[in-house]
Amino acid sequence: MFLSDKKIEELEIKANEIRESIISMLLEAGSGHTAGPLGMTDVFTLFYFHILRHDPKNPTWEERDRLVLSNGHICPVLYATMAHAGYFPLEELKTLRKFGTRLQGHPHREYMPWLENSSGPLGSGLSQAVGMALADRINKKDKDRFIYCFMSDGELDEGNSWEGAMLAGKNKLHNLIAIIDRNNIQIDGFTEDIMPLESLVDKWKAFNFHVIEVSGHDFRALNEAINEAHTIYEKPVVIIAHTIPGKGVHEFERDYKWHGKAPNKEEAKLALYELRTLGGKIKSEHQ
Repeated sequence: MFLSDKKIEELEIKANEIRESIISMLLEAGSGHTAGPLGMTDVFTLFYFHILRHDPKNPTWEERDRLVLSNGHICPVLYATMAHAGYFPLEELKTLRKFGTRLQGHPHREYMPWLENSSGPLGSGLSQAVGMALADRINKKDKDRFIYCFMSDGELDEGNSWEGAMLAGKNKLHNLIAIIDRNNIQIDGFTEDIMPLESLVDKWKAFNFHVIEVSGHDFRALNEAINEAHTIYEKPVVIIAHTIPGKGVHEFERDYKWHGKAPNKEEAKLALYELRTLGGKIKSEHQ
């Protein structure tokens, strides 16, 4: 899929708007996760506004690609991106984590049936995606669409992640593409201090995955990585997307303490000011 300079400009502007929505909804909720959603905003923006075959007006369209979110705690970016894409009104984002809301603290298909999975227990998403990919193979639809699974690096501490990887590698599920948010943090600290993951590339190769490493904030490089993944027919693909947790707000960036913390009123005010200033710069640079 070709990505023009004009499209990159549109994606940069949209990603910044989505980050603003994330801050506003977390402030309204008074709880939730900040670092991961901000860090994965560029990836979500590229997918929902360029990569995915989907239809917000017909969210259960049978021929759509599937996007499985394994690390459900970063759902503010999923909700914000889907709202900006037209799945539901932006105003509903203010109901995040409120009693009776569809926007639960972790995604729940009972409330939002157009989600592909309910998630919360870390490590289960890849196995869910593997099941979908296998089902498509059985139904002879594995050449018609892709199953994407977004994962955190911290959840790779979970054995279930590697069970799913082992099954995918054994069955050479070419229609499965996993994207790992390699932000190097988890709730208790830095991943390499808590439970070292490196060499992550070698681990995935050992499970018979085609491995691509890329910046999670470079739209062109991300798009090229997806294009490459689409050409691999003999094995599943994992894209290790290196991201900056808290991306876009200097005070939040690379600080693991923001993994599971929402901004207070003053912190949100400063964050929104920084993002709006950045948004103005992005627009002026492309005029």
